Amino acid sequence: MDLFEYQARDLFAKHGVPVLAGEVIDTPEAAREATERLGGKSVVKAQVKVGGRGKAGGVKLAATPDEAVARATDILGMDIKGHTVHKVMIAETAPEIVEEYYVSYLLDRTNRTFLAMASVAGGMDIEEVAEKTPEKLAKVPVDANTGVTIEKARDIVAQAQFPAEVAEKVAEVLVTLWDTFIAEDALLVEVNPLAKVAGGDILALDGKVSLDENAEFRQPGHEEFVDHAAANPLEAAAKAKNLNYVKLEGEVGIIGNGAGLVMSTLDVVAYAGENHGGVKPANFLDIGGGASAQVMANGLEIILGDPDVKSVFVNVFGGITACDEVANGIVQALALLAEKGEEVSKPLVVRLDGNNAELGRKILSDANHPLVQRVDTMDGAADKAAELAAAAK
Repeated sequence: MDLFEYQARDLFAKHGVPVLAGEVIDTPEAAREATERLGGKSVVKAQVKVGGRGKAGGVKLAATPDEAVARATDILGMDIKGHTVHKVMIAETAPEIVEEYYVSYLLDRTNRTFLAMASVAGGMDIEEVAEKTPEKLAKVPVDANTGVTIEKARDIVAQAQFPAEVAEKVAEVLVTLWDTFIAEDALLVEVNPLAKVAGGDILALDGKVSLDENAEFRQPGHEEFVDHAAANPLEAAAKAKNLNYVKLEGEVGIIGNGAGLVMSTLDVVAYAGENHGGVKPANFLDIGGGASAQVMANGLEIILGDPDVKSVFVNVFGGITACDEVANGIVQALALLAEKGEEVSKPLVVRLDGNNAELGRKILSDANHPLVQRVDTMDGAADKAAELAAAAK
């Protein structure tokens, strides 16, 4: 889960990373009050989870409270790379910036370890630094068992060739940033720029944090970071039911067991859709190995609640979960939805293969549900689902 800048700033402050004062607001008039609390001038910063805010006009200086109102008026509602600005952060203005640096920790999946990255060339796109001047970007593996002590932090600073006059202060920031990374179960913590300001202080002026959603069970406080306003309501509902669901822009609802099979199903439906008016998959939904009636009902409820969906393709390859269990789940799921008063009016195309496929097909045939069509091949089922979706458009 990626955080907004103001949320990252709050976590940094919590763990001792030096930051400037600031508060988030969502109305222009609130910008006036916040700026007054900061001494009469501020930086108005769009809160979106995408880079390039400054170039897009999403970061503006305000010399007076009235100017802060004007800046907030301009920025609120702005579109930045497809992201609408709903909030801005009113931040304290920094002292004169002397130098800008870069520091971060991330999960290095390739080498199965943690990685510290540091550079004296901060304030710019770090990918550009890595490409054009790789010698200016130090990449230092971090042993998860020992973490980042002050000695390790000094080693990172030395490898990145920070100036001697800031080396110890940057090392101290690296220790507190590591504390943030570990304590919050983050996948990424990044400060860019980490600035040396007039007077010699080191300040984190902007930052990114990405949290591991798989650790939510031990991080109940992270619920407050969820942006419910920006979340797709179907995805939010699916998450509440512990379903692996992603909304797409299409007309054929997809249910499958196993991420690989679901991805293949998306491909065959997209290919079949080219022959039926260009219909496309409407979602990714992996029900996993335990396709109980309730799991299937939850999945169908989510997909059938999508107004874009015109047909549903249930594609299951029986393994540990046999096809007869899946078929019973589908029949019971339709009955459960009917009991809840939820009308099922969209056709379902079901393809079963693998363990107990014949028995599963017989269960569907015996149920004889008017909206369920059984097709025994993946390509044939995809074509039928695309055809039905096209006819209903």
